[in-house]
Amino acid sequence: MITLKAVIVEDSRLARNELKELIKTHQEIELLGEAENVDEGFKLINETKPDLLFLDINMPEKDGFELLEMLDDVPITIFTTAFDEYAIKSFEYNAFDYLLKPINQKRFSKSIEKVIESATKDSEIKISADETKEDVLNLDKQIFIKDGEKCWLVKIQDITLFEIVGNYTRVFFENNKPLIYKSLAQIEEKLPSDVFFRANRQQIINIHHVKKVISWFNGKLKIEMQSGEEIEISRRQSYLFKEQLSF
Repeated sequence: MITLKAVIVEDSRLARNELKELIKTHQEIELLGEAENVDEGFKLINETKPDLLFLDINMPEKDGFELLEMLDDVPITIFTTAFDEYAIKSFEYNAFDYLLKPINQKRFSKSIEKVIESATKDSEIKISADETKEDVLNLDKQIFIKDGEKCWLVKIQDITLFEIVGNYTRVFFENNKPLIYKSLAQIEEKLPSDVFFRANRQQIINIHHVKKVISWFNGKLKIEMQSGEEIEISRRQSYLFKEQLSF
């Protein structure tokens, strides 16, 4: 039987108890713990590495979106909210689903069915009783990105390019180029090295999104990405790039 390891982050004790009773009706879900605020939730998620997160949006001090921004690896997220406007907004954040309080049993079951279907058919998450989590992110994992009022949940495999912009890093995916307050070095240590390549001091590319490799000046290579960006690989990195791709 598939087992989804889950945590609850919700400031209302009544709402947490309601969720726990609903979870008991689904043997596929193993509840690892609960937290009543963002800071406790952050600690709990990092300690337990859940597959599934039930997350309240409107909490005091820090809201649910701020919690997602703090995480390097975001679990499948089902928002719980008492406010319709938040439920609508959650789709802008690419949440897996949302549940309006008080949560209906039938609606809850339908949401869990969606998670299980995604887990079994699309490999959205890896589920295993003996699974060990590593610091490096898998390609099918997602990260939360916030830039101003806009937010996204993005799979690692869909990111084409990381680029330094002052004290920030620009993240390229689809037609979006938001800035995040993390260094390229911090990001690089979390990325799978067989897919993401440090082209130069300013940029990291996803080799799965490379369209064309061009011989350039002084032994360098020039990369044309599928999205249109042109990246110049430093001389030293050009040698490593050829070696990695067996040129």
